[in-house]
Amino acid sequence: MAWVTHETTTVYANAWISVREDRVTGPAGEGIYGVVTMRQPAVFVIALDEQDRMCLVTLERYTTGRSIEVPAGGSDGEDPLLAARRELLEETGYEAAEWTPLGTMNALNGIADAPEHVFLARGLTLATGAASTSQEEEGIDAVSWVPFGEVLDMIADGRISDGETVAAVAYAGIRLGRFR
Repeated sequence: MAWVTHETTTVYANAWISVREDRVTGPAGEGIYGVVTMRQPAVFVIALDEQDRMCLVTLERYTTGRSIEVPAGGSDGEDPLLAARRELLEETGYEAAEWTPLGTMNALNGIADAPEHVFLARGLTLATGAASTSQEEEGIDAVSWVPFGEVLDMIADGRISDGETVAAVAYAGIRLGRFR
């Protein structure tokens, strides 16, 4: 059965998201469905150095507390690749010579319209005037380089619990042939 939307009301909006309430008919009958819409897609960067180490950032999230994640952020209306380049530089101080799109995913697709683009970045060099100011503004406490296999261990034991990071690592693992 297809969902039928009878009425939509925006209940909240800011520069990054809007929240609407839809009166719908769905598989369970009549009801109300809340939907969060991201105004711009997000980007996620799997940055791998020549020693097969992945760049991770540690930060404090308002919603969930301490989190270990791959560099990521909003596209702010930019082309996703340009946004990924900017986010990598802002969050880590690194630039990459090689960029490979890995795929597009949807965050929390049961309640949100939030497309996300995942990129693999290689050929990394530390930019002059590293990103300490941007890191401070983003709340980034640490930038670390972790072997790919250990990143998988961190996911398995719960040290990495950010679902979007887990999915981005899966995209990279599949593309790099690590899971076959």
